[in-house]
Amino acid sequence: MKIIDTYTSILTVYNNTEFSFNRWKKYIDSVLPGLLPTIVRDTKRTLCSGDISRKDLLSVLNLVARSQRQAKAAHNSFLQATEILESVIYERFGKNLDVSIVFYLGLCNGAGWVTDYREKTAILLGIEKIIELDWCNIDDMYGLIYHELGHVYQKKYGILKRTFDNDEDSFLWRIFTEGVAMCFEQNLIGDTEYYHQDKNGWKTWCDNHFEQIKLDFEHDMKTMSVSNQRYFGDWVSYNGHGDVGYYLGCRFVRYILSMYEFDEIICFDINNVKELFEQFKR
Repeated sequence: MKIIDTYTSILTVYNNTEFSFNRWKKYIDSVLPGLLPTIVRDTKRTLCSGDISRKDLLSVLNLVARSQRQAKAAHNSFLQATEILESVIYERFGKNLDVSIVFYLGLCNGAGWVTDYREKTAILLGIEKIIELDWCNIDDMYGLIYHELGHVYQKKYGILKRTFDNDEDSFLWRIFTEGVAMCFEQNLIGDTEYYHQDKNGWKTWCDNHFEQIKLDFEHDMKTMSVSNQRYFGDWVSYNGHGDVGYYLGCRFVRYILSMYEFDEIICFDINNVKELFEQFKR
């Protein structure tokens, strides 16, 4: 496991408190050479989907330079959360993960996302989204990193990415893989009721509306697309609440774990998931 910390270079991106794309490109090429095309491609895809506007993106990016107290808190939490990470994972799961964990300034790609970098799996932690979501404290940072490590664990010891010829299967697979990551996160935290998304009564609301969420997701799957989905991401809303897909995915995978071991389910294919979802939704 490798920890890559670019925190001391982040402010070089700004002209006073104004984000500069040209300066950002120099920063990325300096601290993470070769990663620029991946980040830009992901941001362009998000802009094209209409999930976020250029104005909104710039607003989030400028927040970093104007929120130095939160930036410092997020960085301190990152340092603390990664200090003994390998031993925590091995203690709970008995396995190691070959991964780079990167603390950086992205282009609103996400507070955390898993990609490949220099022929190695990497977790990219975007300080701009961490500050926007107010996930700067140590508990939130543990949850964020543990969640992304759940994806890395499935990628290494099971199957994370699958290709489908229809959106319905794609979104069912996403519910499943996000649920796997949520349960991995909860197992490391030591609390099966823990959700790092739980702000302002989020979990209580989800608990109270669980059956409706399940019904609506099943209904929406038939016509769901990247542009109209309302379950994944803080920028979309399911009845006034974001990230509800993570809650549903976690409940789904907890249901599966009542019958199977964790290392079994991460090797499931879409047919396994479909069959179990049919049982779960009843």
